[in-house]
Amino acid sequence: MAEPVDRPTDEPLNRWGRWNAPKFLKRGSGPDGLRLVAGSAVLGLVVAAGAVLAAGPWDSGQRKAERDRAAVQQRAGGAHHEWPASDGPKPAPSAPAVLSALGATAGLTAPAGASGLETALEPLLDAPALGSVHAAAVIDTATGKQLYARGAATPMTPASTVKIATAAAALSALGPSHRIATTVRLSPDSRTLTLVGGGDPTLDKAALRSLAADTARSLRDGGTGPVRLTYDTSRYSGPALHPIGPNENIAPVSALMVDEGRLDKSDRGPARRTDDPAGDAARAFADLLDEAGAATRPAPTSGRAAAGSRTVATHLSAPLSALVERALTNSDNDIAEALARQTAIKAGEPASFAGSRRAVTARLKALGLPLAGARFADGSGLDRADKVTAGLLARLLALAAGPDHPELRPVLAGLPVAGFSGTLDDRYTATSSATGLVRAKTGTLTGVNSLAGTAVDSQGRLLAFAFLASGSTSPEEAEAALDALAAALTEGTR
Repeated sequence: MAEPVDRPTDEPLNRWGRWNAPKFLKRGSGPDGLRLVAGSAVLGLVVAAGAVLAAGPWDSGQRKAERDRAAVQQRAGGAHHEWPASDGPKPAPSAPAVLSALGATAGLTAPAGASGLETALEPLLDAPALGSVHAAAVIDTATGKQLYARGAATPMTPASTVKIATAAAALSALGPSHRIATTVRLSPDSRTLTLVGGGDPTLDKAALRSLAADTARSLRDGGTGPVRLTYDTSRYSGPALHPIGPNENIAPVSALMVDEGRLDKSDRGPARRTDDPAGDAARAFADLLDEAGAATRPAPTSGRAAAGSRTVATHLSAPLSALVERALTNSDNDIAEALARQTAIKAGEPASFAGSRRAVTARLKALGLPLAGARFADGSGLDRADKVTAGLLARLLALAAGPDHPELRPVLAGLPVAGFSGTLDDRYTATSSATGLVRAKTGTLTGVNSLAGTAVDSQGRLLAFAFLASGSTSPEEAEAALDALAAALTEGTR
């Protein structure tokens, strides 16, 4: 049986029916006055996020609300999904700098030391629900100072929180604007068409139909008669099946698939998967070609495009920034594995589990992250052989919030918002101090629970944190204990 993993919600993001606004509108000067600004800023992002998901699907990798906001801002700075333009403003370095720009830093008290967090976190970290082994790390993203650590250098199984590392490696290697190409190539003798998979798991029926229409038009323009159809998955190598075997949480990993190999109309969460995603995609493409007026011989076969073949149609995926956000918000295993393999291809490694492990490790090492004891057996976190430390995850999140690596910003943008989106949609209530102020990636395997992300504390600081637990017996109780730890960060000490 498949191990339980995060099951993303299918409900809309906007949950105002259980919102308690006065809870967050603390008045006065000093730390509480700043908290009003920080809370309002975060909640403003939440409102925008709610409008986006309510509006519809991921739109060409750039959410509609983000485009509208960018047009209004007229390049006024902030976190960018594209590489920064040479003649434009640089992205805002972190949440504290944003607060400073709002003129709200005058009331800040001196930062609380680790001892203050120890008082708040130690009893919560010792909760029996978190099992026999647990680790934690908390970093002030503005200063890079580690505020709290317990077992922070102990390698542990991270479950889906490893997706943070996978996403950061891909963004660092390829940049947020990178797109994955699916192409159709015609042989020099014009007798064979080849559908070439580039590794885009989000390729859907609409994209396939567009490819077929463009291909049929090119064949007609060239006076080409009936053609034989083949499909090429050679961009990926190694085993297609994840080590956990056939599973509703992930399809066989292939360079060519449609709708992540799902056999229902879902776009997230567990679902029955095909055991032949590439073949299914090719057969669907053949039908669409016929509909578009391009006759093909039956039964597409696997094979590489002939030498000298020319490209007659191309489909580009959403930008990598959007794929990262979708992977993190919905804990999407198929996209995460694709991100790892794209990183491997960029590094010149085989696009396999082993090649991805080497490429992700090398990229994170180049970012100067602490990798002692780390092992990236897969990109999704489904493999128990994955090992990371709480210190690594917290440090990576702090790096994504800092000014030196704006290309990593989609890691923060993709984190689920407590009480509102993705896998944190239903884990916080309107009365929780963390609702809207915590953004974090969840992780769940049998006996393993984790939570890593950011929180705005009572002084307006943006904190990066990671909490890892092993040996838990009740997923629900472990999740509640992790949520209490994150909530404690938002309450803080003065």
